[in-house]
Amino acid sequence: MTRTLLAIGIGVGDPDYVTIQAVEALNAVDVFFVFDKSETTGDLGPARRAICDRHIRGGDYRVVEVPDPPRDRAARDYRGAVRDWRDERTRVMERAIAEELADGECGGFLVWGDPALYDGTIRIIESLVERSTLDLDYQVIPGISSVSALAARHRVTLNRVAGPVLITPGRRLARGMPEEVHDVVVMLDSDLACAALRDQDITIYWGAYLGTEDEVLIAGPLDKVIDEIADTRRALRERHGWVMDSYLLRRAVTE
Repeated sequence: MTRTLLAIGIGVGDPDYVTIQAVEALNAVDVFFVFDKSETTGDLGPARRAICDRHIRGGDYRVVEVPDPPRDRAARDYRGAVRDWRDERTRVMERAIAEELADGECGGFLVWGDPALYDGTIRIIESLVERSTLDLDYQVIPGISSVSALAARHRVTLNRVAGPVLITPGRRLARGMPEEVHDVVVMLDSDLACAALRDQDITIYWGAYLGTEDEVLIAGPLDKVIDEIADTRRALRERHGWVMDSYLLRRAVTE
């Protein structure tokens, strides 16, 4: 019999961000597979449990924690390092599914935000389906991403009239803000690359731990608030051991 895998987008922390479709998917899961990312993101465990406690009717499901393979974050070949890391994640997850998920059962992956945006779960599942000797099928359930939550919490639109929006990781912003794009959403920025743009006429909308009780929002002209953001970010990292943040950069133009 076919084993079904569900990549379920659960939003960015607030149980109210979980969609009705995601709730139905949560209730269809027999076994949840969770990568154990060590104590540095320990706050995410209770957040996952809160979502499950809130939305799952009954408790007849299991949670299987899978050790997350180490990743070489200092590698010169960034793409190669990510590919190797994802391949190893696929191998350990394949073993876990073979051992823990029976024929005809449904396995679930709780994905922060949306599975289609800067998350590797879909690629891992695709690799599992291609390489595994098990009979696997899968579905993807969209979720509210940090990008959507950021715009909602700051009460702004991401785009301006007929204008494009660029979503990029911080490592690419470090090369500079593209001239032809005036609205840029930045994710996965461990170094706060936007600080190098403080001499430009840019407004920033920044948010950390969006959708959680620890949420922090700061907005204003980049040159005036970037130091506050940097100090706040440093304090949050010291307090929690990790930071999950994103921001929108908006260059001044005439619409």
